[in-house]
Amino acid sequence: PPQKKMLEERYQKARTQFVQMVAELATRPQNIETLQNAGVMSLLRPLLLDVVPTIQQTAALALGRLANYNNDLAAAAWALGQIGRHTPEHARAVAVTNTLPVLLSLYMSTESSEDLQVKSKKAIKNILQKCTYLPALEPFLYDAPPNILKHVVGQFSKVLPHDSKARRLFVTSGGLKKIQEIKAEPESLLQEYINSINNCYPEEIVRYYSPGYSDTLLQRVDSYQPITN
Repeated sequence: PPQKKMLEERYQKARTQFVQMVAELATRPQNIETLQNAGVMSLLRPLLLDVVPTIQQTAALALGRLANYNNDLAAAAWALGQIGRHTPEHARAVAVTNTLPVLLSLYMSTESSEDLQVKSKKAIKNILQKCTYLPALEPFLYDAPPNILKHVVGQFSKVLPHDSKARRLFVTSGGLKKIQEIKAEPESLLQEYINSINNCYPEEIVRYYSPGYSDTLLQRVDSYQPITN
């Protein structure tokens, strides 16, 4: 019926305006306390699973901005993990809000409660395992502890074989060099992931970015005897 459709449209518009307004307000630190006192976090959480993707993504953006300030961080971490685990699009929507570094810092902080650490770690894993947007993951190659790093490298090993542009970017950004520096146990899952990544590149490229290769080249220069007339 026309009336039902009109109500649905108005309801969707209201939800959209709400999340957009909160996301905008959350960019200014002076608004955070007011937003917290208004119970905005609990209002945003259901919208992470909204039927409208743009509302989901804007809610994730708002939560990501609030996560730095909110005392109820464990709940926020859990909520972000829940949206990130649905699809690669959901994971990207969360990842581009710079939420992953926030979750990582919460997980690694000695001041975080055990509950917060557990939920932050779970959220990170949920998001990582779905996220195919590699630029959001690359900083984790440098910052993540080994138990998180495994999942990060795993995502690169899934995406790089199928994306030539990503493979090139991974070289120019320093990612491939960083991969060669990771020390993994032989026959471990992490080593398998590293091997999968290396198999995406010519052998000489992998060798070039391996630790100690420049020293090897210099030794060859030192020992090289040019042909003289």
